[in-house]
Amino acid sequence: MSGVVQGRGLVGLTEVESAAKRLNGIIVPTPLIPADVLSEKVGAQVRLKCENLQRTGSFKIRGAYNFVSQLSDDQVANGIITYSSGNHAQAVALAGKLRDVRVVVVMPTDAPQVKRDGAERLGAEIVFEGTTSVERMKRAEIIAEEEGLIIVPPFDHRHIIAGQGTVGLEVARAWKDVDMVLAPIGGGGLASGVAAAVKRILPSARVIGIEPEGAASMRRALDNGSPILLPKVETIADGLKPVIAGQLTFEHANDLMDDVVTVDDESIRDAATMLVHKHKLVVEFSGAATTAALLSGRVKCEGGRVAVVISGGNLGMPAECAECPAAPIGAT
Repeated sequence: MSGVVQGRGLVGLTEVESAAKRLNGIIVPTPLIPADVLSEKVGAQVRLKCENLQRTGSFKIRGAYNFVSQLSDDQVANGIITYSSGNHAQAVALAGKLRDVRVVVVMPTDAPQVKRDGAERLGAEIVFEGTTSVERMKRAEIIAEEEGLIIVPPFDHRHIIAGQGTVGLEVARAWKDVDMVLAPIGGGGLASGVAAAVKRILPSARVIGIEPEGAASMRRALDNGSPILLPKVETIADGLKPVIAGQLTFEHANDLMDDVVTVDDESIRDAATMLVHKHKLVVEFSGAATTAALLSGRVKCEGGRVAVVISGGNLGMPAECAECPAAPIGAT
């Protein structure tokens, strides 16, 4: 994979900068904090980009609002709809609330309760459908057609990618000599946006996407030469398990990312535990995948300067663990 920008409709820096202007006053410019314990463990200078501290608990509001804010009043007259395992659902719910429009979200039947509650709190109407991204996408398309709703895609749209790219924009502006940026990949909108920004500002910096081994849709797409439907996905990282990579995000990964690396669930669990115990950060498993890549040695970074995107913190806790927040469990 090449770091050289090629002209196939990739999101440009101007689009990311325009998204940043739209998001001014809407999002939180999240901190890029030194991770002393993690740095010592991996022998590098590591900083954490804490999108777990973002509104709705994840980076998703960046892309959702950038998309929704560009819709006309006529387009949103009947409302908007999306399909999501949870974080994008909450983000679209907030974006719709800010536009004062109706929001419908199609979520999987096994969506984490914390994410269901978040979407409902923001006023979204929830429809449950299946357990895969394809199942909920199809249901959303049917509802959108029947009720005249605009679909807000979770990742494979340039407005979404540009919005998520503001994460990379903030990293590149805050740490001008960063050597490597790690971003998790579900559908690929975040990692694509980060690469679109970082590679244009700091072309020598490496951008690496991280996926769970049990849901490696982008890694499979790159190996195949185009997106390919996975017959099965299984991972504790519920936000990183689309069964197929997007076409546009695939093109960004192929042209702009230096690598896409997979990590196993045990490593992700260990990373989430370390982040809460050693760095006092509540991070969901999807958000811990990047840290897992470092701790497990899947990404080598000795002596380097590494920015790690912590994508979200919507971690579920069962009743029996309510008094023990230092023991992260699955978002169930």
